[in-house]
Formats: sequence, C-alpha cells, structure tokens
Amino acid sequence: MVPEQPEEVVVAQPAPIVLPKADVAPAPVPQRPPTPTPAPPPTNHFTETWIPLDRWSRMNGFGAPHRLSTEVPPAYSVTTSNGAMTIRIGSQLANWHGLEYRLGFAPELINGHPSVHYLDVTKNFEPLLNHLATLAASNRAVVIDPGHGGTDVGTVSVYNGHFEKEYALDLARRLQGLLVTNGWNVFLTRTNDQNVTLSSRVAFAEQHKADLFLSLHFNSAAPDREQAGLETYCLTPPGMHSNLTRGFYDNPTLVFPNNSFDTQNLQYAVLLHRALLGVNGNLDRGVRRARFLGVLQGQNRPAVLVEGGYLSNPTEARKIADPDYRQKLAVALAAALTEGTGAAPSLANHSPATQPQAPDAKVN
Repeated sequence: MVPEQPEEVVVAQPAPIVLPKADVAPAPVPQRPPTPTPAPPPTNHFTETWIPLDRWSRMNGFGAPHRLSTEVPPAYSVTTSNGAMTIRIGSQLANWHGLEYRLGFAPELINGHPSVHYLDVTKNFEPLLNHLATLAASNRAVVIDPGHGGTDVGTVSVYNGHFEKEYALDLARRLQGLLVTNGWNVFLTRTNDQNVTLSSRVAFAEQHKADLFLSLHFNSAAPDREQAGLETYCLTPPGMHSNLTRGFYDNPTLVFPNNSFDTQNLQYAVLLHRALLGVNGNLDRGVRRARFLGVLQGQNRPAVLVEGGYLSNPTEARKIADPDYRQKLAVALAAALTEGTGAAPSLANHSPATQPQAPDAKVN
C-alpha cells in the first residue's frame, strides 16, 4: 500500500537583510587541498605469472642475464651483489653463490625469452638477494631438536650398525655446548634416549619462546649405498609443490603457521647449509622444500631441518661415526648461527672431560 502524501505547507521567506559594507577584506574561502596523484608502482612490481628474467634482472640493477653456453636447454646467470645466480630452462635445479637449491617451477622460454615464475621471484630470489637472517646479539633462544629417540631409532649406519637417534643427540649436545659458551639460551627437545612426539617438539619450542627451531637428522637411501651429501629442508611456501614428498599428498593450497616465516626459513637454511658444506667436502644435495615435515608445520618461528649425511653410504657413515667429525659439524653450525650477532664466537673444542658422550658407547 502506498502511504498518503502529507499536505504541502508553504512557509513565507523573510526579506534578505542588507548590511553596510565593511572596510576590511572578506575572509578567504577555505580551499580544498588538491587530491594527491597516486605514486607509480615500484619498478620491481610484477603482475604476471611468468616474468622475463631479463626485465627482472635489469629492474634490480643487475644488468642483462648472461647465457652460459649454447647447450639445449640453455642456462643463464645473473650477477648480483650477493653472488651469481644460475638457472636452466626446464630444470628446477638452480645455483646461487655456488650453492644448490630447488625452484618451485622450472624456468621456461616464452617468446624466446627465459622467464621465471613470480613465486620463485618472491620466495626464492628476493630472500637470497637480501641480507641473510641473523638473531639478535643478546637473549637469543634456540631450540635444537635431536631427531628420533626411544623406539624410533631412525636409520641405521652401514658402517657400524649404530642408530641415527644416537648421532643426532650427540651432535645436538655438542652444538648446545658451543652456543651456550657464546651466551645463547639453548633448549633440547630431548636430552636422552626417549620417544618425543612431533607435536610435543613443536609445543616445546612454543613454551620456550624460541627464536629459531633447528632439527638435526642423518639420512639414508638404503639399499642404495652410493648416494651421499648434505640436504637442508624448510617448509614449502603456499602455491609451490614440494621438492620431496615421500609418498605424502602434497597440496600446494595448504598454509601452515610456519609459512609466515618463509623468507627467514630459506635464509637460515642457506646459512647453515653453506657452513656444513665446508665440513663434508662440498657434497651438496641442496636446500630443499618439503610440506609433510610435521615438526616444521606448526612452528611460529623460523624452522630448519638438517640431514647431515647418509648413513647408508659406507664412506659418509664412517665419517659420521667419528666424534671429531661431528664436532666439526657442530662448530660449523655454531659459527653460522653466531655470524652477524656482533660477538666473536668462541668455538674451541670442549675438553674431553666436558665433551658429550659419543655414540661409540650406545645409549641405553
């Protein structure tokens, strides 16, 4: 129903009042400030999925990429202030400053130009080109996670039959001693041979408000006895596929709490990986991404998992069994972590009296 309209009321308007002119100037009429012109987008801002490598390189002041050879598929190198970066068309394997890592997407030739995925630009290139992550010079808290423990023995050494859990705990103790000497607050998720669930390891880091979570492991490719070398893992960023799945379903749309630290994760992984390569003779299997690693998913801090060598390889297993070699691994990790904190690290070996027990006497 349409409501009735009220009767129109006519109101008489009063006659205007005319005032005599004053001898002062009228007040100025306020002017609306001009609308600011929007700033142009930054020169390194891209909206497309695939970005020409030449354009990205020039916009960042690195000049044109250099084609390394006439091989097919071709490889290209970009020289940056932090080192040279190399990619190959059709391959996810890349190299930065002499270190191997995996891209999320294999570069492509588009209209004859080498092009890279925008997620690799934001999640790989930019973190590596920036200064690597370092912790504060004081009040640093790190949680070291010796992998496995208790009935979860991990892999077995082909050299002497000892378990991964023993070597991981010994390495963690050695690293703990070095970092404590340098003023760090260091907490171990286990200090003896016991079972600790993955969720408990994550909760432990949260409880101690850790600035960094570092999980220590050793690898196996059994029955393959040839594979050897260092691998370092951090969580896969959303939108990318993992470099390692181990049969787990890899859903690139998943987002975990630790993905808030994608940049720092990669920076710490590279920092630690490079340091360990100086110990293992540069046996490099690369910095990799994995999404199934439950000990990393729920971390609210940068988190890295190190696979310090292959216990399925007789030569590498023999090295890992040597306490002096494990001490060198610990010293390398401690030196990398104290880099940039403003304090010169004290990384001398502990005396035998204070040295953690080596796995040559098995943990009961």
